[in-house]
Amino acid sequence: MQARVTAILVARSGVAYLERTLSGLARQTRQPDSVIAVDAGSTDNSSDLLAASGPLQLVSAPAVNFGAAVARAVQVIAPPATDGEWLWLLAHDNAPAPTALEQLLAAVEIAPSVAIAGPKLMRWEQPDVIAEFGETITQFGASIALVEGELDQAQHDVQDDVLGVAAGGMLVRRSLWTALGGFDPGLPSIDAALDFSIRARLAGYRVVVVPGAKVASVGGPELFGRRSVPDRRRVRIARSAQLHRRLVYSPGGALPFHWLSLLPLAVLRAAGQLVAKRPGAVGGEFTTALSAAFGGSGIGQARRNLRANRQVGWASIAPLRMPPAEARERRRQFREQANSASTGAASAPAAAAGFVTHGGLWTVLVVAVIGVIAWGQLLGATSVAGGTMTSLSATVGELWSHVGYGWREVGVGFVGASDPFAYLLAVLGSITFWAPSFSIVLLYVLAMPLAALGAWFAARHVTTRPMLPVLAAILWAVAPPLLGSMSAGHLGAVIAHLLLPWLVLAGLSASRSWAAAAGAALLFAATAASAPVLVPALLLCWLAWMVSRPKSIHRLIAIPFPALALFAPLVVQQVLRGDPLALLAEPGVPTAAGQTSGLRLALAEAGTGMHGWTSVLNNLSLPGTGSAVLVAVLLAPVGVLAILALFVPGSRRAIPSMVIALLGFATAVIGTHIQVTVLDGSSTPIWAGTGLSLFWLGLLGSAMVGLDALGRASVPLGLLAGVTSILLALPLLGTMYLGTAIVQGGGRILPAVVTAQAEGHPNIGTLVLTAQPRGGLSATLERGTGTTLDDQSTLASTATTLSADDRTLARMTGNLASHSGYDAASDLSRLSIGFVLLSPANTGAAAYARTSEALDSNALFTPVGATDNGLLWRYQNLPKTDAAAPVGNTGTPLGTAILLGQAIVFGLTLLLGIPTARRRRRTAVSGSVLDGPAGTFDEDDHD
Repeated sequence: MQARVTAILVARSGVAYLERTLSGLARQTRQPDSVIAVDAGSTDNSSDLLAASGPLQLVSAPAVNFGAAVARAVQVIAPPATDGEWLWLLAHDNAPAPTALEQLLAAVEIAPSVAIAGPKLMRWEQPDVIAEFGETITQFGASIALVEGELDQAQHDVQDDVLGVAAGGMLVRRSLWTALGGFDPGLPSIDAALDFSIRARLAGYRVVVVPGAKVASVGGPELFGRRSVPDRRRVRIARSAQLHRRLVYSPGGALPFHWLSLLPLAVLRAAGQLVAKRPGAVGGEFTTALSAAFGGSGIGQARRNLRANRQVGWASIAPLRMPPAEARERRRQFREQANSASTGAASAPAAAAGFVTHGGLWTVLVVAVIGVIAWGQLLGATSVAGGTMTSLSATVGELWSHVGYGWREVGVGFVGASDPFAYLLAVLGSITFWAPSFSIVLLYVLAMPLAALGAWFAARHVTTRPMLPVLAAILWAVAPPLLGSMSAGHLGAVIAHLLLPWLVLAGLSASRSWAAAAGAALLFAATAASAPVLVPALLLCWLAWMVSRPKSIHRLIAIPFPALALFAPLVVQQVLRGDPLALLAEPGVPTAAGQTSGLRLALAEAGTGMHGWTSVLNNLSLPGTGSAVLVAVLLAPVGVLAILALFVPGSRRAIPSMVIALLGFATAVIGTHIQVTVLDGSSTPIWAGTGLSLFWLGLLGSAMVGLDALGRASVPLGLLAGVTSILLALPLLGTMYLGTAIVQGGGRILPAVVTAQAEGHPNIGTLVLTAQPRGGLSATLERGTGTTLDDQSTLASTATTLSADDRTLARMTGNLASHSGYDAASDLSRLSIGFVLLSPANTGAAAYARTSEALDSNALFTPVGATDNGLLWRYQNLPKTDAAAPVGNTGTPLGTAILLGQAIVFGLTLLLGIPTARRRRRTAVSGSVLDGPAGTFDEDDHD
């Protein structure tokens, strides 16, 4: 019986490919008996080309998918007279070889059981490379091409029966098309032909591929009518098709379980997409799951259609599925291809090797020895005190209970948001979980080698000279802002200094790597939490980086999000009370930063001692006024090299560094004029050391660029800069021995008597009084064993108004410090105060004496005596029971919601930041392109 073939050619805005397809159709050695052309809503002149080709009929249809357009064409064909009628399906970008139809018919004529035959699809621009040759599904239903992206060397011409074939060039028996109802409307593109082939198999027919029939193809069915499809859309379409087929194919008893598993699986797969550095696919996981569950994609009709035509069981097609072992092997091969095709895949091991062979390791070790010598006296202490520091909470649980929104045990206490710095302290304390405060001791001792480590890797990113990263590591480790902040006890500034090189390194890589972008986001949040005053400068750098890398905005734009999640509750509270500048306040124990001048800041001096050289010169009986000149001379090599970089070859590389230096200097200057922290009744400016760290970072970056361009002259000039910087740092390195350091080993915050009492009554209060120079008296209320560092809050230190309890405390303090008839018993009991501590008088001796005498003569108090912390009195009517437990960070719906939101943001960021093997890139190999499996991204991502 003579086979009759009707070719159905569907075009939609495909004029760029249609002429070649029409030419191939006209040159067939076995011409189709009729041609039905369908214009599926073209916006170009595809319709004119179709009409000029002389089809039997030209059908105009709205913008529909390929399967719907074929169904329109079938409707206009005369009813079949015999069972020997076939449909040959072609899209505008399917150009058949001259013998394609002849080969297809030859295959079906000798095998009556064959109802679908598919050609070998070849690449449009590479006719010797197989685009696709057969399709199948894995054990879990994911579709996969049997052959793709391989040179055609007849190596696959022996295969015949397959589970499915592509739509382009498919030859299908017309009676089967009618019986099965064509392509499933719920599968508009991807997997439509595969699903049709599976239904044909279940109806008892065979599906084969014909190696001799070749058809050139531009791309997959998702490209029909489109110039391109974003990777995230392709993945979403593939996942939607897989879920649709899963619900259609599943047994009736298993259908409810598949339906209920849609959203849980979406959550797990979304996490997997983040780990695989495909955040663009996360939204698609949820939209496809929701669409499959509630979208009404015709699941019921598709199941009825399948049931009505199925003649054999699923076991009959099981041998045609890809075995699990083969699927794993296929994934392994793709990973190997990715590793071999990717450039720089060994960059991380190379960096580690360079760290050892190019002096990085030895530099860090030498700096570590210097750090231990300089700060090793702290190793015998359990904590560090002084400046903005005091002890941390005794347990990790207490540390984490102080983050988020809840009761802040500062002064009389209040409910509010914690400082973002509290999260950082909780992480640090968790490292030494057996003694959280000891983590600060270790941080101090290891600060210099950690600084050197970060600077070495950051410098290696901008230079190939082995000496320059070593020099950068030394200069950053002995940086005056770092050593000055350590000596003065500004913990946040120290941590920010350690993080800045890593932030720069991650930020530079963030434009091409999701893992680096996530790392930059975490480092941005940690740096902002440590030094809020740096946030404006960091945001400006972030905006500039996005403008300079517009193609990477999708990776860079979310870098500040974790920081925003940390700061949001505090921002709301500070803005609501009309003090947004208070967000820039330095976290920790309020301390006087001291006034400085522009000249001192230009010399990288945040304090008043010219990096300790004023004291050194005075001790040598030399004029201390010469210290500024000496410091300027010692800083000159670094400054000159930084400026020189603007005038050497490659000076453009130095401009960003100098901009960073300018931002850092501006931050330091502006910070000294912002007085938001209230201390002993007067305001104090923000510590300038954090801005100076950014200033120093910019100078070093520019200096490295300058030295990199100077060739052999870089060696003596670099040596000079290193020697003078070390000489500059000597007084700061010796502060622990000279007795000029503000920091010291810490211990108990309050006297041992109070600490012992607090073990049974953790909420007992201690009124701490401190005499002021002008006869005044400051009063603070400590709870339990004392207000720890993680208890501190900038909401309290920047408050400019007194609460009712604060006013009560002030009135009571004034009366207790003098002889009066005031009965403080009710106020003491209401505030749960059990002790009064009068701190030693460095100044204000008159106020100290007056207060001591008044307390001694007050019948409400029993003198305990002198302690290491000062004079102590016990209130005779100690509270017998503790006050009601304060509101914890999960004690309110708002507090719980804040922690949950922050956990989600940081959890997603951490998932995105987990290093994974590099995904494959689209790479030409021997005239072919190694394509990944369906549903993967083809983007250059250095992870």
